[in-house]
Amino acid sequence: MRNPRLNLIIAATLCVALAACGGGGGEGRAPEPGDRAVAKVQDQTIWASDVRREAVAQGLVGEGEPLDVTSGLFRRVLDEVIDQKLLAHEAERRGLDNSPLAQRRLQATRERILGDMLVETVVNGAITDQAVQTLYQEQLRLARISEEIRVRLILSRTKPEADAVMGMLGQGAQFEAVAMERSIDEATKYSGGDLGYSTPDVMPQAYAVALRDRPAGSTVGPFQTEGGWAVLRVEDRRRESPPTLEQARPQIVRYLTYEGVRQLLEQLRGKASVDMLLPGPAGGEAAEPASAPRTVAPAPAPPAATPAPAAKGSPKS
Repeated sequence: MRNPRLNLIIAATLCVALAACGGGGGEGRAPEPGDRAVAKVQDQTIWASDVRREAVAQGLVGEGEPLDVTSGLFRRVLDEVIDQKLLAHEAERRGLDNSPLAQRRLQATRERILGDMLVETVVNGAITDQAVQTLYQEQLRLARISEEIRVRLILSRTKPEADAVMGMLGQGAQFEAVAMERSIDEATKYSGGDLGYSTPDVMPQAYAVALRDRPAGSTVGPFQTEGGWAVLRVEDRRRESPPTLEQARPQIVRYLTYEGVRQLLEQLRGKASVDMLLPGPAGGEAAEPASAPRTVAPAPAPPAATPAPAAKGSPKS
């Protein structure tokens, strides 16, 4: 049994606000190319695009992602849109939309919707593939690419045990076999002590110091760490791989969006007459406008190279 949720009441207000904006797009004409009528409520048509827009607003599908009209998700969201319209119609029948408070709330919702549409039109329209590519190439040029090191570990409880491990390796024993037999590091011993690739900045300090300038094939140790006495083998050294364009694209788009909104707000505030009727903040510092994107969610720094994950099972230094 379907029950309207509390947020449907809020959503019903949005429906009325959309009507106040001149929404609807006409009952007989599809509001978008290829759109499809999927239901009618009180002779008002609900289009597939209305359902998809509600699914996007709820975070159920991504912007630009299709929503199959035959799917269970579509039917569930369609039921919610129907509920929204029923609530809105009943609110109008009771004259709730005519009160001064309702008009102010509807106006605030209308302004929010129009502001979002302006951002979509002006800012998002300026985020082209060329803009993304340009910023990506600039970040590649500025990125400080670190070196990754693949290491194997044999961890012993005492110095004599670690010396015995070095003796076995000196006599030609395979590092992986000795690790499985002698290492006390449960996280890595069964994989031959393999710590995988990591950069020195995420390693325990004792490891990073011991591995400095040691070429691939070197055996390092024993040296003391917080977890015991370590013997390491350098399996490989390589340059850290920067993210691909597709991996970096979401962060670049977010950065460009925040920058675009910030610049648009600066232009609008520069042209408008805005009189603050409240006293300034303590200390005399200028207050940041609440509409500034960086106040709501800080603009991410332009993307740099993706750091390598920390080595699995690395003991503390």
